[in-house]
Amino acid sequence: MQIPDPRTPLRMECDVLVIGGGTAGTMAGLTAAEAGADVLVLEKAHIRHSGALAMGMDGVNNAVIPGKATPEQYVTEITHANDGIINQRAVYQTALLGFPMIKRLESYGVKFEKDEHGEYAVRRVHRVGSYVLPMPEGKDVKKVLYRRLRMKKVRHTNRVMAVRVLTGPDGRATGAVGFDTRTGEFVTISARAVILSTGACGRLGLPASGYLYGTYENPTNAGDGYAMAYHAGAELSGIECFQVNPLIKDYNGPACAYVTGPFGGYTVNAEGNRFVDCDYWSGQMMAEVARELASARGPIYLKLSHLPDSTISEIEKILHGTERPSRGTFHENRGNDYRHDDVEMHISEVGLCSGHSSSGVWVDHTASTTVPGLFAAGDMACVPHNYMVGAFVYGDLAAKSALKFVAGAGSDGAAEPAQDQVDEAHELIYRPLANPDGPPQTQVEYKLRRYVNDYLAPPKTARKMEIALDTFQRMEAELASMGAKTPHDLMRCVEVSFIRDCAEMAARASLFRTESRWGLYHQRVDFPERNDAEWFCHVNLAKGPAGAMELFTRPVLPYMVPVEGFEFVALEPSPDDEAVEGAVGALEPSLSRR
Repeated sequence: MQIPDPRTPLRMECDVLVIGGGTAGTMAGLTAAEAGADVLVLEKAHIRHSGALAMGMDGVNNAVIPGKATPEQYVTEITHANDGIINQRAVYQTALLGFPMIKRLESYGVKFEKDEHGEYAVRRVHRVGSYVLPMPEGKDVKKVLYRRLRMKKVRHTNRVMAVRVLTGPDGRATGAVGFDTRTGEFVTISARAVILSTGACGRLGLPASGYLYGTYENPTNAGDGYAMAYHAGAELSGIECFQVNPLIKDYNGPACAYVTGPFGGYTVNAEGNRFVDCDYWSGQMMAEVARELASARGPIYLKLSHLPDSTISEIEKILHGTERPSRGTFHENRGNDYRHDDVEMHISEVGLCSGHSSSGVWVDHTASTTVPGLFAAGDMACVPHNYMVGAFVYGDLAAKSALKFVAGAGSDGAAEPAQDQVDEAHELIYRPLANPDGPPQTQVEYKLRRYVNDYLAPPKTARKMEIALDTFQRMEAELASMGAKTPHDLMRCVEVSFIRDCAEMAARASLFRTESRWGLYHQRVDFPERNDAEWFCHVNLAKGPAGAMELFTRPVLPYMVPVEGFEFVALEPSPDDEAVEGAVGALEPSLSRR
């Protein structure tokens, strides 16, 4: 293919640009469109089956249903799960607005399980409160949302990949640059506000299988939004708090102990004994899993064989019919049957994901980033343990905040893209075409992610992470020499650059926090203890004026909900926290750079 002229791109324009058409992005697009905005959803795959929801979902992990649990209980649970390093106001939004969101999804046609009395059939997995709400037809949730998009005539483009967020002279977000992954056409989009909702960095570590795309997370999520936010000047937070999950040995999917727990399933070691008292995923639980695997009591298993046949049939219907339909085939080919075989479990590769952990783009309770006009939602926005309901809630909040920003900006249209930024993005996209016989993306990506496993995965040490940093910086030249011949190859090459950026962020943030915290997620053997006296704070990073990565701390905001073991002045929650204005700004802490 020919390299397009950077000065004659396909030009698009909108008021609100949503980058990423998964869970949060779909909701952001719907909210903006239903408010009458000129919105464009940009999706690098096909929006009908893109994002973490593409394969379906067996249920939601954080449904705060009135009468079943309270927002305060949920905020307390997540505060403990995140070792106190949390913006409670942001988490409270998910707890407060999650139930109205469930009702909204029901109005679209999404089904949630109810009991014989018509009550939501929530189940308990967390230590306090019942929040797990099954979705009997969860495999179709993205299809339902896609139908809603089409019905509301939400403008969207498929197979167009954004690579950089554009910014104006005043620092505000003004659009994006990308290309068509099927034709290779160069694209610029001018917008008055931008929402990033591109999901997790699921391709950071290399799976034990060695397959590049055999990841726990959706493998199309390569940290796109993390890298784009960073290069736009936004702060990121908690990047040292990795995502590590329990999964089925040799299979890229969750063991789903949290699904089977309410039915009587649980995790055991090779001796048949339980070793965790709660199957809710947390860094502490994963530290216990890692210790057991490394001991003489390993391997570990998901135990279901003691359950009645009728119960196992119900579990199979959930686990084999939704989210990972290939799971049943995997077990069948192995000759495994839950009725007499327990399921061997292992640990996933490392990734970055606020939805399951705490690493993402720094946002407040309105989904605003530190860049004016730039908003973030979903697994890439730093709202700890936000899961699917949180992604929907923050997609909605991001759209409302973007619309408010556009209204406050006056009648000026979208700004003309800055040509120097356009040229830089053009070089990033098309440079592999100038070297078609250079190292293929697959080889370079494998090498990069192999180094992540060898030197960055926990348990962490300073020396290993320093080697990782040296390697990631050295590999910038190797990334620049990659070869490509097709638009699809170009997409994969850009994704490798995103992964490299995320790897450097993860290494620098992990080196910066000289303590251990969040169990396995940030376990440093050279600093094995938690140190609240020095490190009860957020670690943030941003691109400095000279282009270098800078790290600094932000204090934890005072809590809204008092939590035993964490002494703060409690704030009164607003009766309508969604409408609170200035609360975060009034409490915005000063930076501490080290």
